[in-house]
Amino acid sequence: MTLTFRKARADDLAAIVAMLSDDPLGQAREAAGDLTPYRAAFADIEADPNQFLCVVEREGAVVGTLQLSFIRGLSRGGAKRGLIEAVRVARECRGMGIGRALFEWAISECLAQGCGMVQLTTDKSRTDAHRFYDALGFEASHVGYKLALGAP
Repeated sequence: MTLTFRKARADDLAAIVAMLSDDPLGQAREAAGDLTPYRAAFADIEADPNQFLCVVEREGAVVGTLQLSFIRGLSRGGAKRGLIEAVRVARECRGMGIGRALFEWAISECLAQGCGMVQLTTDKSRTDAHRFYDALGFEASHVGYKLALGAP
């Protein structure tokens, strides 16, 4: 299986949003029929050198995505860290190793950027994802909190 990892383009938005909305959590919070808010977010992501919205292609079709953010902080001696968010693999391609390949790519990018750590958050209800992240060597070392502010 040949996979191609690349920076997302504006014409990938429909495929990305379709993957984001293809689960019970995503169905409740994504609006795959209206790409307008996603276009504005994409423009901001694309303009930020510390953001990389990745897609993976298989046979010319977008079959996976994740957003990788590079964050410089003062803690840990001023270490840079990579934050992985919005990981999705197209339903018909799950179980084929694409998710693992996405993470291997992302971790490699973090190393190339000089990151000392890679982190992610995941919803408590995503037990399959938890097993996957555990198998990749991630540790559930922290408790995360969120505060909804009303804006999407």
